[in-house]
Amino acid sequence: MSEDGARPDPDALLRQAAREGRGRLKIFLGAAPGVGKTYEMLAEGAARRREGVDVVIGVVETHGRAETEALLRGHEILPRRAVPYEGRTLHELDPDALIARAPRLALIDELAHRNAPGSRHSRRWQDVEELLAAGIDVYSTLNIQHVESLNDVVAGFTRVRVRETVPDHLLEIAELEVVDIPPDELIERLKAGKVYLPEEATRALSHFFSKSNLSALRELALRRAAQAVDAQMLDHVRALGLGGTWAGTERIVVALSELPGADGLVRAAKRIADAQHAPWSAVFVETPRSARFGEGEHRRLAAAMDLATQLGGTVATVPAADVVAGIRAHLADARATQLVVGKSQRSRWFELRHGSVVDRLVRETPGVGVHVLPLDTPAPPPSPVRRSGEWGRPAGYAWTTAMVAGVTAAATLLAHVLDLGNVALLYLLPVMAAASLFGLRTGLFAGIASSLAYNFFFLPPTGTLTVSDPENVVSIVVLLGIAVATSHLAARVRAQADLAAASARTNAALAGFLRRLTALGSREEAARAICDELAPLFDAQAILLAPDASGELAILAASGAEYRLDTMDLAAARWAFDSAAPAGRGSGTLAGSEWRFQPLRAGERTLAVLGLADLGGGEPVRADRLPLLAGLADQAALVLERLRLEADMRDVEAVRTRDRLRAALLSSVSHDLRTPLTAVIAAAAELRHGATPDLIATIEGEAARLDRFITNLLDMARVEAGALDLRIEPIDLTDAVAGAAHDARRALSGHALRLDVPPDLPLVRADARLLHHILLNLFENAGRYAAPSGPITIEGAHRHGELSLSLVDEGPGLPPGREAQLFETFARVEGSDRAAGGTGLGLAIVKAFADAMGMTVTAANRTDRSGARFTLVFPAALIVREGVG
Repeated sequence: MSEDGARPDPDALLRQAAREGRGRLKIFLGAAPGVGKTYEMLAEGAARRREGVDVVIGVVETHGRAETEALLRGHEILPRRAVPYEGRTLHELDPDALIARAPRLALIDELAHRNAPGSRHSRRWQDVEELLAAGIDVYSTLNIQHVESLNDVVAGFTRVRVRETVPDHLLEIAELEVVDIPPDELIERLKAGKVYLPEEATRALSHFFSKSNLSALRELALRRAAQAVDAQMLDHVRALGLGGTWAGTERIVVALSELPGADGLVRAAKRIADAQHAPWSAVFVETPRSARFGEGEHRRLAAAMDLATQLGGTVATVPAADVVAGIRAHLADARATQLVVGKSQRSRWFELRHGSVVDRLVRETPGVGVHVLPLDTPAPPPSPVRRSGEWGRPAGYAWTTAMVAGVTAAATLLAHVLDLGNVALLYLLPVMAAASLFGLRTGLFAGIASSLAYNFFFLPPTGTLTVSDPENVVSIVVLLGIAVATSHLAARVRAQADLAAASARTNAALAGFLRRLTALGSREEAARAICDELAPLFDAQAILLAPDASGELAILAASGAEYRLDTMDLAAARWAFDSAAPAGRGSGTLAGSEWRFQPLRAGERTLAVLGLADLGGGEPVRADRLPLLAGLADQAALVLERLRLEADMRDVEAVRTRDRLRAALLSSVSHDLRTPLTAVIAAAAELRHGATPDLIATIEGEAARLDRFITNLLDMARVEAGALDLRIEPIDLTDAVAGAAHDARRALSGHALRLDVPPDLPLVRADARLLHHILLNLFENAGRYAAPSGPITIEGAHRHGELSLSLVDEGPGLPPGREAQLFETFARVEGSDRAAGGTGLGLAIVKAFADAMGMTVTAANRTDRSGARFTLVFPAALIVREGVG
């Protein structure tokens, strides 16, 4: 722990732990094309390779530059993946091949590149994230105009908007190396044809590559790199719990209050931050006094917080005993270097009684520059607000009176053993109890009542309020003073406890809300849960709207059927969705609506709008609860974004599976149809010279092979469509095995077939046609993989209430650990019917048919010798009766 008492930040420690086991990303950042990013990446990759690091080039674009191409020599270059697109073939990074190769370092050029349609990821940076997750270090290149947050800024002065952008979070986790050359030198390189072809260079010099543009881009690159380095440095010192501001760059905090003029402080902080290109945040310190805010104060505070959010600042609410302590805590946490605070017009008497917050901040925040801005508007009187129990509850006064009476009775009984000083101390007990249990005013009442009781019952002359001894006057005054001070202290502790409890309730509401939403698996369920959770929390009607297929906002869910949306309400919802800002009642836009609409945003995307309305016609959300609504909206947006990404991934996986099956099917059709057709055509040509038994057998055999192939395709289509028509009947397995062996005799040619099926096996319930297909496909698979002239045996057994048929061959066997994959459609596993020229459908159909009839099928290697064993198991429910010999 550091000397100033700072402790490691748990969030920073968690972020560091999350990076363990992941690859490290290094980005070579440039202001524009041609500054030498790829050259520098290759040069550093070559240096790492000379150090013994396993380096592989995933993608490098040399653009015909000779000096860049020279650096490729000596590097292992991974082949790119061919992607057919609109009649041509594009070549993209192959992340699967890179993960399988598993180098220590991969060099991947052009991080912002858009992948060809049909790729697993639409952007190359997504491929890079997959490699990092696999533990592979990555070097990549990026131009500053491709950074998402700077896209609009760059387009503003270059008049060129790039569509390929990279999210800022990648820069926050990456090591950045700025590759920089002066604009004049880059322009000379451009004129020399080292960046673009001469005709392209001439056009570029008059547009994007003007000296003013290059200078601005260069400044952006340097500042963005400094910002990322500063963020990484702060994360590191927080994880270590180091104190101090670590002012590598300026960080600005503006202190908000409920007073008029807080919006001016926010705008001033934004101007200061923009002038210094510094991050900034706004903080409000929630003290016990905040509980006495009226509606006007809450509205002004909420408006200032909304403005800070709209201007790009981060907003925080810090509970604390007093304003200065809260601001100091936030300054230390943010490592701020500058503070913007307003000074209101207060009377001298007010400052003498309460002190000056600004003066204390100047004295108590060493190392922080304090900007004091005058608030021209005098501080208004507190908004009139009637709070229940502000003067205490009657029951509290009754209990306090009873406690004072009880102490008086106890002191009377003990008067012969206690002196007057000790009696006075006893009266502090009801004062402390009343202030702690019932608040400050009840505690003051207890102090006054205790003083009067002490004077009336114990100070001579007793029975009157007259005090004869001046020393006793001092005792009464001291007792009353101690009672008042104790009441203040106890009430302050109670107020802090109430503040902590309110903060805990808010945190519990946020945590519970997110916990309930994360367990849901669809957008519709999440939408209903969001409305059902928020409606009772805000005592309002809740509704969630999201765009439908046509882009119009449609209702996803509502907390009840009583909602009503008119034209004004729909216009407010549309505005909130399009502008990503609150609209409707209680906001500055379309305030005539009965609803308040809050956009649900994740990143740069607005996913939906949440509407709240008070059925009684009042404000949907109290101003002091707007921060809670914003926090819940952010969490709801994160859940909706997660569900959207999961749905996208399922769609992508379905497309990948469909593409894989399509490619496998085309491969199968091209091979398995062409081969028998070639034999049939050749035999038909020979028929011109006369038919022979061999030619006729060839035509019949290959035609039967075609028929089985087409039958398999149709059967698999029926399986996937759920259109199998089962006709269950008792079947004798001896006859079923013999019939299938006869039909598979051509596939089993050259193999000795041994049938070891006892004739006394019981009958089984099955579909005869499907069982025939199962056995036929198992025979054909064995004939393809058994060793030449190797025996094939089919064994039957009835034990433990189950009946099994096992087909055993002698051959290469199956790859250990991949037996279950043999039954996948178009599986490419050595030992399956796909790997040796089959369709990849036979074993998949075996499993599908077996599952449909209630059987199980397994594959395993033989234990006595090399070979495979496929076993079909009939459970007891499918056995009809014991067979007779």
